[in-house]
Amino acid sequence: MFRNQYDTDVTTWSPAGRLFQVEYAMEAVKQGSAAIGLRSKTHVVLACVNKANSELSSHQKKIFKVDNHIGVAIAGLTADGRVLSRYMRSECINYNYTYESPLPVGRLVVQLADKAQVCTQRSWKRPYGVGLLVAGLDESGAHLYYNCPSGNYFEYQAFAIGSRSQAAKTYLERRFGNFMGSTREDLIKDALIATRESLQGEKLRSSVCTIAVVGVGEPFHILDQETVQQLIDTFEIVKEEEPPAEEAVPATEQDAPTDQASGADQGAAAGDQGASPMET
Repeated sequence: MFRNQYDTDVTTWSPAGRLFQVEYAMEAVKQGSAAIGLRSKTHVVLACVNKANSELSSHQKKIFKVDNHIGVAIAGLTADGRVLSRYMRSECINYNYTYESPLPVGRLVVQLADKAQVCTQRSWKRPYGVGLLVAGLDESGAHLYYNCPSGNYFEYQAFAIGSRSQAAKTYLERRFGNFMGSTREDLIKDALIATRESLQGEKLRSSVCTIAVVGVGEPFHILDQETVQQLIDTFEIVKEEEPPAEEAVPATEQDAPTDQASGADQGAAAGDQGASPMET
């Protein structure tokens, strides 16, 4: 069952300097359904894949509103994600009550990372088996952070976590140079396309994905399914309006008689060359 004798306790180091229980928690994030985030100068968009345990059950909620200016998308153990999102919501309320101003996104992310790190240093606790993409807007602009079960946190221009997220990462890496100047609609479009990449062949529908947006003059909110489906249909129409590859076929057909004519000319030339010695 165990990899070795050094993974029975979160506080036990292996000779290689590794904490296997923390790595197992990070593996739980990789097994969760995909979550995607990307930001521009004014907006941040979160997207996640809705995955149900069976055909008879509904999917679990993967995107949570923390405050009017902050929201999170999770991948991994949903129960751990709910607990951490409730903690973040409490911190925002307390800060707003004390200072009468919204909690800066970076400060909340640091507090969340500190809370996760404590669980890697106590033998009677376990690491949180969930990764969080924190989207927020404050006085310094739009932000997108990733909080890891190990207690590390990173700020990203765009990122994807969860199962089958590598395809989404590849798409985001090709496109991230344009994100800073993107509009709200362009960000949502890229988020939907990245989500489709992570589905790996499954058709993208509003029932299998959730989209949330926060930006300047727009508090954090989750788009309803009808709006998401309209956006998906619009982007598919745009894709169909692109010039099809079949337009090159008539050119090939036009070239075919030319090739045949040139072949006939070559054959006639060869016949003339073959006949000239006979005539001589």
